[in-house]
Amino acid sequence: MTEIERALDEIRPFLQGDGGNIELVSFENDTVKVRLLGNCIGCSVNQMTLKNGVEMTIKKYVPTIKEVINVE
Repeated sequence: MTEIERALDEIRPFLQGDGGNIELVSFENDTVKVRLLGNCIGCSVNQMTLKNGVEMTIKKYVPTIKEVINVE
């Protein structure tokens, strides 16, 4: 969990710069569940951000992660 939080701390300034944020909901069975907040909720590219930004950054810190899912 510490490494996942470290990864989120790396990407959080970019999200906050656009009026958004992200929080860790859970981590189980090699899947990370996060919640996008603020402007990220209605953003038309939030799935691209989730896969190309958040998931890639988390996998850099924890290579065993299979996927990152946004939960409402």
